[in-house]
Amino acid sequence: MIATQPDYTAIKTKQQATWGSGDYATVGTTLNIVGEQLCEAMDLHSGQTVLDVAAGNGNATLAAARRWCEVTSTDYVESLLARGKERADADRLEVAFQQADAEELPFETGSFDAVMSTFGVMFTPNQMQSSSEMARVCRSGGKIGMANWTPESFIGHLFKTIGKHVPPPAGVQSPALWGTKDRLAEMFGESATTIEITSRLFNFRYRSTDHFLDVFRNLYGPVHKAFSALDAASQEALTRDITGLVETFNVATDGTMIVPAEYAEVVITKK
Repeated sequence: MIATQPDYTAIKTKQQATWGSGDYATVGTTLNIVGEQLCEAMDLHSGQTVLDVAAGNGNATLAAARRWCEVTSTDYVESLLARGKERADADRLEVAFQQADAEELPFETGSFDAVMSTFGVMFTPNQMQSSSEMARVCRSGGKIGMANWTPESFIGHLFKTIGKHVPPPAGVQSPALWGTKDRLAEMFGESATTIEITSRLFNFRYRSTDHFLDVFRNLYGPVHKAFSALDAASQEALTRDITGLVETFNVATDGTMIVPAEYAEVVITKK
């Protein structure tokens, strides 16, 4: 039997609405350190042309711009690009912002010295297509850098928890596969001379478990939409499951929340 191809266009339309809901920029800003670390791992040099794919509110974008790179920041959610532009303007950083689909990047082959994404491109439904596009627009000898949550990370478990209550689209592979060596080799192996993967931790720091849940339920698109799709009883069940997950990972002993979340810092050298 031939497997039915997922309707990627319909899935992306729904995803676009999901990431446009709530206020991801508020959550995204807390991840700022990841973009800074990725730029250092990629050894960006001033004057290099850099593309940030699925840039969100621009953490990696601004980090590259602070290093005097010529940065183009892209996302398919216009409101997130607007938030990134506000931040760039506030810091007097020159950045080009352009709405774009990570699976159909509107740039010539080999246009950029470096292509990057922090917790962004990993959520595209057609993984082979988006990875191929990142490789295509990166010049030979250039760098592709990413920060991707791993399957066993806190965020990996959070999405598994959500999936028990609101199943993901049929036929779409887990975003967390972008945090695995085998999947990265499958997607980028033919276009890479080297694939370097470093395991890193990001600490989610919130006032309490309830504070984290309130922020993510109201502002983080995937969690916000999951709750919106459930009735009251199911919402309570999801609340219990997320609370239990946080308590399992929480290392704080003073009533606050500190949850270490593993991610793969990836630096690929393009053939």
